Amino acid sequence: MRDALNLVGRLLMALLFLGGAVQKLADPAPVAAMVRSVGVPAAAVPWIAGFDLLAALGLVLGPGVALWALVMAGYCIATSWFHWQLRADPWQVTIVVKNWAIAGGLLVLAAQGPGRWALRAGRRQGGPGA
Repeated sequence: MRDALNLVGRLLMALLFLGGAVQKLADPAPVAAMVRSVGVPAAAVPWIAGFDLLAALGLVLGPGVALWALVMAGYCIATSWFHWQLRADPWQVTIVVKNWAIAGGLLVLAAQGPGRWALRAGRRQGGPGA
């Protein structure tokens, strides 16, 4: 049951990043406007979308689920800064809080690891330290 819940949790977190990638690629204008408003060039949007996509795959498939979880926790905390700059809009403050909560879940995943249901490079699946 623990491994199944771990996989479902990873899938749900990955869906968030996959959805973000699709949204950024399908309609980049709103994200471009937001990042430009805080001094980041709009040309970064496709790169950010690609990073979101890679992270989604990394969280679900591995190998390196714990590393991806750590990286994405940092990413969630860092991107909160963008939303905090727009805090006159209460929705943006809600996004900050959600980003921090997602970062917390990712840190738990990093600490616990992916369980038995993830690909691992050079290790027998489900072995110690996996």
